[in-house]
Amino acid sequence: MRKALAGTLVAVLVLLSACTGDKPRPAPEPSPDLSGRPPAVAVRGGPFAAGPFAPPATGAYVGAWIKPDELTHVGRLAAVDSLETSLGRRLDILNTYRRFDQLVGTESDQEFLAQGQSLMISWATGDNRSILDGEHDRLIAQQARRIRKIKRPVLLRMRWEMDRPNLRATMWSGADYIAAWKYVRAIFHREHADNVSWVWCPTAEGFQRGEAPDFYPGDDQVDWTCVDVYAGADFQPIGELMGPFLQWAAQRPKPIIIGEFGVAKAWGSANRAAWLRDAERTFKANRQIKAVAYFESDPDGNGPNQQFQLSGDRAAFGAFHALVTDPYFNP
Repeated sequence: MRKALAGTLVAVLVLLSACTGDKPRPAPEPSPDLSGRPPAVAVRGGPFAAGPFAPPATGAYVGAWIKPDELTHVGRLAAVDSLETSLGRRLDILNTYRRFDQLVGTESDQEFLAQGQSLMISWATGDNRSILDGEHDRLIAQQARRIRKIKRPVLLRMRWEMDRPNLRATMWSGADYIAAWKYVRAIFHREHADNVSWVWCPTAEGFQRGEAPDFYPGDDQVDWTCVDVYAGADFQPIGELMGPFLQWAAQRPKPIIIGEFGVAKAWGSANRAAWLRDAERTFKANRQIKAVAYFESDPDGNGPNQQFQLSGDRAAFGAFHALVTDPYFNP
């Protein structure tokens, strides 16, 4: 009897092993195939009221934020020069990030301007209620004077991505942001910093959640509308990711700049290249998009879903190179 039971137990264990241990695990779901998909289109003609920084009559400007190895004058110049050498052309717009207390007009800013490039200043202004209390008037006026001295049109993204949930403690609400926007713009006007085109730039996710429009200061306050859009944790065609924004922006007579866009390394070279090819089709199909700027950076401490640098990825960089050398992006 014991031998029979033992034999039965061995047979059961062998069967379980065959059903589990040796069975191959299912392959992960492939990323969506973006090839051949029509882009989301929200076409608007023109002309557009854009402030002093005029959009091109046809096509679109192309630019980037290029993270330097060191945040120094030499580091910034080297980073931009390296990317432009690889691309075989100068970028039209260079995105540059500044803390609230960091002034524009640095040595590297002057060098880029001397080379004929334009600046998009992404200015991380602080707590909206402290701005409205007048605590930063001197700093704001100083920044306005520094920008005025450039004597060329610039794009200014005042506290871009203001709709991010992690900024709510300093943004407070859409109404507070709008009031602070108008307050800062009034100081710039008093300082005669009239070479600024004011760029309002929330996130694509904010439009998907329906929260971003609450922060819009109004058509009389904004010169360019803008959106930041990434295939980070969610791999979808760019037209779907920013579709709600495009539908909203199509109702306003403003040119659009894609302030930041990027596709994460986590999705692999082939998928990144496909996403960028789809991005090019989408930008060209939406004639209201008059400028685009890639986020060429692997932010420190972020995982692969938040690493967007294209350099070193042959297929992905090749797709971006095709975009920036397309005649449409060389107006």
